[in-house]
Amino acid sequence: MRKINIRAYKNHLRKSERVRRNLMPQKKPHGVYELKQYREYTLVFRDRIHAGDILASMLYPYVQDKHLVLGIPAGGVPVGVVVAETLHVPFDVAVVSKITLPWNTEAGYGAVAFDGTVRLNKALMARIRLTDAEIQEGIKETTAKVNRRMKKLRKKQPFPALSGQSTIIVDDGLASGFTMRVAVEALKNAGADHIIVAVPTAHKESLDAIVSEVDAVFCPNIRSGLRYAVADAYERWSDVDESEVLKILKRVGEASP
Repeated sequence: MRKINIRAYKNHLRKSERVRRNLMPQKKPHGVYELKQYREYTLVFRDRIHAGDILASMLYPYVQDKHLVLGIPAGGVPVGVVVAETLHVPFDVAVVSKITLPWNTEAGYGAVAFDGTVRLNKALMARIRLTDAEIQEGIKETTAKVNRRMKKLRKKQPFPALSGQSTIIVDDGLASGFTMRVAVEALKNAGADHIIVAVPTAHKESLDAIVSEVDAVFCPNIRSGLRYAVADAYERWSDVDESEVLKILKRVGEASP
C-alpha cells in the first residue's frame, strides 16, 4: 500500500480556493470532481474528520447561499458535520440503511430510505439464493430499523425543505453505492432541485453508476479493483454507533441559532 502526506497540499488548496471564490462567482458544479493526486491510493485520510475537511476544501469554491448538508447515519454524520461547519451551512441527517444478507450483515443487496423508498441490487440478487419470503423479511426489518432511527435521531422534527437550494448528501464512502443511490432517489421524491454527492472515497464503478443520477459528485479518492474497501482509505477506522451520532447532533443543535 502507498501512503501520501496531504497536509501541505490541503493548505495550498484552501488558500487557492479562497482566492478563487472571492474573485469570481462560481457556477453550480456539474460532473465528477476528484483530486487526481489521490487516485488509487490507500490510507489517504487520518480519520473521518480529516476526510470531511478535505471534502469541504473541494466544495468551498462552489458553495454560496442556499445549501444544505445531509449526512447518512452512521458513518456519514461525522464527515458531513465537518463539511457543514466548515462551509457555514445547515446540517441534518438523511436516514438510509442497507438491506443485509441473512448470513453476512456487512454485505447488502439493497437499501431503504427515510421515505420508504426501496431499491434492490438485481445483479447481486441474480447470483444469490434468497427466497421471496427472505427478501420481503429483509425489507421489513430494514424499514423498521430506518423508522426507529428516524424517531431516535430526528425526534419529531420535520424533514427540511429541499426545494430552492442545493442539497449535499454525504457518506464516508461508496462501495456498492446502493445506499447512496436510494438516498438520492428519496431526496428527489422530497423535492430536491440540485443534488451533490460528497464522499471521501469511492469505487470507480459505483461512482460511474451514480453520477448520471445527480448533478455533481465530489470524491477526492477514487479507486478500482476487486478488493476495494471503504476502510482502506482511512488510517484510523472504526464503526460509528448511534450514541456518537446523537452526541454530534446534540452539539450541532446547541450551536444552531
